[in-house]
This record gives sequence, structure tokens and C-alpha cells, in this order.
Amino acid sequence: MDPLISVIMPVRNGAKYIREALDSLFRQGCRLEVIVVDDGSEDETAAIAAEYGCRVLSHPVSQGPVVAKNTGLQAATGDFVLFMDHDDRMREGALKTLCETLSGNPGAAAAEAMVRDFLSPECTPGNVSLREEPYYGLFTGAILIRRSVFGIIGPFNSALTAGEIIDWSDRMALHGQVIRKIDLVSTDRRVHDSNFGRTRRNEQFKDFASVLRARLKNGR
Repeated sequence: MDPLISVIMPVRNGAKYIREALDSLFRQGCRLEVIVVDDGSEDETAAIAAEYGCRVLSHPVSQGPVVAKNTGLQAATGDFVLFMDHDDRMREGALKTLCETLSGNPGAAAAEAMVRDFLSPECTPGNVSLREEPYYGLFTGAILIRRSVFGIIGPFNSALTAGEIIDWSDRMALHGQVIRKIDLVSTDRRVHDSNFGRTRRNEQFKDFASVLRARLKNGR
């Protein structure tokens, strides 16, 4: 039997884009449990997710995407875990390739593909910046992880607002967990005016400084 993949999607007020993200997931041809963590939405996010047959976990009041990731992680039962943003789109066949890569490399803790930016149709070119080439280093929809890894390195650092991925990567390296990179674009990352990284940039900078201080303290 194919591995079960737990897809965790933290989202707040995502009704505008979540259908596209879910459609792209359910076209992958993999065994999935999709866990949508509704982080205090005031729109139809939860209803849409339920319509698709997702497991919906709700925070009555928004606690932020890091806490939402951990909420989903606590509920996950899959062999592998994928985190995906509600406004991105996974390319057809990408999850199967990630799954085959991780299954075929028992020494790897995760398999990492690339993402590529695209401009959301409602945005005006020039108002936001796009990276022209695909790139590694973004968590959403691009890294498939063995769920057992979190038993070794622990959950995401809920004290951080936006720098949890760097902290996670540091703890992976500290515990000798290997990430297998593959030459594949797995996900199209939507760029628009309300991207979390744009709206919470100050918190991002504070978190990055905090993670850097932790690196220096640990001699890394």
C-alpha cells in the first residue's frame, strides 16, 4: 500500500484561493488526508474545506500560522507530512514524485523540490516582485517530510511568527537529518498583495534576528 500523506494547510480567510489549492492536491493521485487548520477565519474557508472532504480544525481566534502548523501536526496520522499554503497550486504529479523519492531513500528525512512564483491575476505587474527562476528554500508545497522526524526534532517553535522554517532547518541539521533535494518544480507560489511574508515583514525580521542569535549561541 502507498504511504499515507498528511497535507496540513494553515489558513485564515482563504475562501478566495483555497479551491485552486485543494483541486491541485486531489489531482495528485496519492493517498491523502488533508487537514485544513482554519485559523480564525471570518469567511467561508471552513465550509469550502469541508465540502472537499477535508478534516477541518478550527481556532476560534487567530493564533498565527506557526501554531496552526503545530495544530495540524498533532492531528496528522500519515507516514509523510506536507505543509501547503491555501493560495498556492501544486503541479500535477509532483507529490507522487516527492513520495517516490522519499520512499526510495530510507536514509532521508525529507525530500525537497522547488517552487516558482506566479503573479495572481488580480494583481498589477510591477506592484509586487517575482523571482524569475525556480528556487529551493520555501516550505510550502515543496518539502515532503517523514512524520517521525518531528518526534526527533520537536514541533515548530511557536514563539516565532515567521522565522519557523529557518529554525526548523537548523534543528534538522543539528540532529543530522538529511534532506534529499530533487530537480523538480513542485509548486506554483502565488504572489499577491496580501502574502503573509509581505504583510508581516517586521515580525519576519525580528524572528530572523532571534534565530541568528540562537545559531551564534550554539556555535553554528
